[in-house]
Amino acid sequence: MADGSTARPRHSLPPRPDQAGPRDSPPPRPDQARLKQVRGFVLDMDGTLVLSDRRSHGMRPLPGALELTAWLSRQGLPYRIFTNGTGRSPGDYATLLRGVGFDLPDGAVLTPADSAADLFARRGYRRVLALGTGLADSLRSAGIEPVPPGADASNVDAVLVGLYRDFTMDALEAACHVVWRGVPVYSASQASFFATADGRALGTSRAISAMLSSATGCRVELVGKPSRHALGLAGRRLGVPLRQLAVVGDDPELEVPMAHRGGALAISVATGLAGADAFDGVPEHRRPHLSLSGVDELLAMLAGQA
Repeated sequence: MADGSTARPRHSLPPRPDQAGPRDSPPPRPDQARLKQVRGFVLDMDGTLVLSDRRSHGMRPLPGALELTAWLSRQGLPYRIFTNGTGRSPGDYATLLRGVGFDLPDGAVLTPADSAADLFARRGYRRVLALGTGLADSLRSAGIEPVPPGADASNVDAVLVGLYRDFTMDALEAACHVVWRGVPVYSASQASFFATADGRALGTSRAISAMLSSATGCRVELVGKPSRHALGLAGRRLGVPLRQLAVVGDDPELEVPMAHRGGALAISVATGLAGADAFDGVPEHRRPHLSLSGVDELLAMLAGQA
């Protein structure tokens, strides 16, 4: 070169590890960098933040769960805990979570009963046959009358199926008569199982919906995770565009597909139903953006970026 400087050899060897400085460390993965752009979090409950038995008794926080929610609050990052369970009302779930150490603001817990009530109000429904134990409060809050099995189901606008461990054949027959009149059916969840401290527990919404569909030929519309209805409600409650949300959960069939449907960041944790091989064979575009051991690892990543 004219100025006498020496050009760097074209194929020079990289520095040895003992010579590499901080600037030689690998750049963050694009999905980790995207985590910095997240403005709101949708957190699953069972298998992600806590484990309990199939009736939500004996609840205990998973490692990092209390610390993660407290950190998000201190940082001013809004979150909602969205459980697909409807065995209790959202307020009752919040009470249980507060009882094991979570410092939750009002309205912090959402269930498919909330996304159903939101959808029903927009569709103008006024009376709904509620097949489940934790559906009524959310429906009433939206100005919708929940009709229990055995009550007068004339003039109901829809059937909503939730977690219902005491479901009976009489309740099935009552629902069939409603559906035969052309009333639409909605399901809180189509998940086969959910995570408990004792292993997998049956998700009754799917089983009841299958019986009703088999008996009547009806189509069942999903209102819980992974539906766009559920994610849309969470985004509206948080006041955050869907693409700026992170969805965190343990079920390969729920949180990750829901995140992809809305363009949100999909984060899978391995503390519930999703093991290390949960996404083997799944196309790349349907896999989680981040696969973590648990929410404690998520907290470490977030705190390291703050």
